[in-house]
Amino acid sequence: MPRIALIGGNARPITTAHELGVDVVLVHEEGRYEPDFADYCSRILHAPIGDSAAILEVLRPLHAEQPFDAVLSATEYAAIAAGEVADALGVPGTTARTARALKDKAETRRLLDEHDLSPIRHAMVASEQETADFAESVGGRIVVKPADGVASLHVHVVESREDAATAFKQLREAGYTRAIAEEYLEGPVVSVDTFSHRGRHVVFGMSEYQMNDRFVEWEVSTPSRVAAPHRAELTELVGRLLDVVGLTDGPAHSEFVLTPTGPKVLESHDRFAGSGAPELVRRACGVDLYRMFLAVQLGFEELPQTSPVNDHGAAIRFFTPQPGTLKEITGLDTVDALVLTVPPGEAKGNIVPLLSRTREAEVVVVITRHPGDTLPELRSVKDCSSGYVIATGKDADEATAICERVVDQICFHVE
Repeated sequence: MPRIALIGGNARPITTAHELGVDVVLVHEEGRYEPDFADYCSRILHAPIGDSAAILEVLRPLHAEQPFDAVLSATEYAAIAAGEVADALGVPGTTARTARALKDKAETRRLLDEHDLSPIRHAMVASEQETADFAESVGGRIVVKPADGVASLHVHVVESREDAATAFKQLREAGYTRAIAEEYLEGPVVSVDTFSHRGRHVVFGMSEYQMNDRFVEWEVSTPSRVAAPHRAELTELVGRLLDVVGLTDGPAHSEFVLTPTGPKVLESHDRFAGSGAPELVRRACGVDLYRMFLAVQLGFEELPQTSPVNDHGAAIRFFTPQPGTLKEITGLDTVDALVLTVPPGEAKGNIVPLLSRTREAEVVVVITRHPGDTLPELRSVKDCSSGYVIATGKDADEATAICERVVDQICFHVE
């Protein structure tokens, strides 16, 4: 039986491993995973998932007893640590070098510049003055964000010296002393989901977003309508991007802005896209990326030669109630959908809990909040934590329309 060490992540890779007969040793943080994970893992070990030394301490004895066939992670928070552990144990997995190249947005830009790929104006900044000077050199709007940020946190649009001062003050208060400043890219944002094996990259999904003014994605749909005219160019660009950063195996989630002069790289990650995107891909074209995550990398199955055809469309839309104290939720008893509720205290920061159970119906509502809960302001993707609707349609337009209709029927009464 193949044996893997899985660092962090959600339930889907674990349940898929169980289906494939793969022995999983899970390393996770206590209280940060769903209780039924224990039903699918031979061992669960507790360690900070971003601390490679702590992870190695708990895994080395088990590796000595029975070597792991791979060390994998499907979450960005553990990507570098998982790479360092795989390198240290000498087993397959994304290398720490590739994980760092994708995690560090400045290093990603450096590599892109080195290969003259999707160049944009950018600079590392360490003060309000440097930020304002860069904005003036660009001659227009810029974006300032942490070089190693995640989940749309602390992203600031700067159009003036006053904006630069405010942005860097907030970055410093959040603990950042340096940030990356980039020219503002005009156009819709789309993502490209790929899977790679031995250096060959295949596109499995192209999605588009609805976002608020803080770049928080509250709706994702696939296949992307706005990306369709650029599909060939995006496919070539994402392959070159993954080659530049050295990613040869496993999933990747790359984001692009469709500017008036063509697609430009926004950023990329050596993981699945968030917001339930792998389930959207499965609903749209029938490909199970979570199964591929193990079956291809462990040699059970071959990576398809070509991208699949989208027979359907799929969408996920998060509930975005006003911040405050939740009094009650109405409309759940009349909505035309399967309704699932996460017990109090079990969401654990996962914005798409119960994702594996959403396969049970074409339209599913997942509620994670209960009366008395405090609902946050929508400042980052992490704040999309009140639940979601996921739906399949004949195309993406129909899927998004279904999600909108269901969301409109459900009311979060907030004080």
